[in-house]
Amino acid sequence: MSFPRVKRGARGYNAEQVDAFIAQARVAYDSNIAGAVTLTSTDIRNTAFSLQKGGYSTRHVDGALERLETAFAERERAVALATMGEAAWLQQTSELSAALTSRFARKPGQRFNKAKFLAQGYKIKDVDAFAERVNAFLTTGEPLSVADVRSVTFRPGRGGYDEAQVDAVLDALVELLLALGNN
Repeated sequence: MSFPRVKRGARGYNAEQVDAFIAQARVAYDSNIAGAVTLTSTDIRNTAFSLQKGGYSTRHVDGALERLETAFAERERAVALATMGEAAWLQQTSELSAALTSRFARKPGQRFNKAKFLAQGYKIKDVDAFAERVNAFLTTGEPLSVADVRSVTFRPGRGGYDEAQVDAVLDALVELLLALGNN
C-alpha cells in the first residue's frame, strides 16, 4: 500500500517504516493461527514513525492506522467472546468501565495528577471540559466515539495535568469504546 507523499521539503512519515509496519500488520491480520497474536489493536494505537522530508502524508497514514486499529479490535472482541464467553468478556469490559467512571467522576481539577513544578502539562480546563463529555457517556450513555477521543486536543499549560497520565487514560477509553463497538 502506498500513501500520498507530502510536498517536497515538507516532513512526513518515514515511508520505509510505514511500509514495513503495514506489511507486518497485513501478515498478522491474515494469520489464522490460534494464539499466535503478533500484533494487537493496542500495538497499532501506540505505533510511531520517524519524520523525513518528502515522506508519507501523516493525515493519510493516521487515517489508515485508525481503520486498521478498529479492524484488529473488532477481531479481538470476536475472539474474546468466542474463547472466554460473553459473561467473562462483559465482566472484563465492566471492570474497565468502572475504573474509567471512577476517574472521570472526580471533581474538576482533581481528575489527574498535576505536572511537576514548572513543567508544562495539559490545560486543566481543557481536559476537564472533555472529561465532562466522557463522564456523560459513562454514566448516562451520551454519544461518544473513538473519533471523538482520537481528535481531542488540549492546550499546554504550566501546572496542568500530567500529559502521560491523561494520554494513558484516554488510551484505556479508546480500548473500552472499541470493545463496545463505538467506532
